[in-house]
Amino acid sequence: MDVKVEVYGTSSCRKCSNVRRLLDERQVAYRDYLIDLMPLEKDTMLRRSGRKNYPQVFINDSHIGGEAEMIQLALTGQLDALLLSSDTLNSKDDRTPDLG
Repeated sequence: MDVKVEVYGTSSCRKCSNVRRLLDERQVAYRDYLIDLMPLEKDTMLRRSGRKNYPQVFINDSHIGGEAEMIQLALTGQLDALLLSSDTLNSKDDRTPDLG
């Protein structure tokens, strides 16, 4: 099973960039929903997370939270454990938003 990581954020959000950097450093593929380019995804983010702020991260369809939660998981080693619970670390090619 491949790990499924989704990030809801904007292209100019510093906290979103920090979360993307955490994932990039681990060479993890993730689906990047850029709300400023894909505004309809905001409703999906609100429905799934119950939160209005950016970023919001999901790993294998489980809501993780935002930047603070991701940093805490990284500091305790739990982020790597969540990401390695899959049998692969994917390339970063899946980060491009699907605009079609």
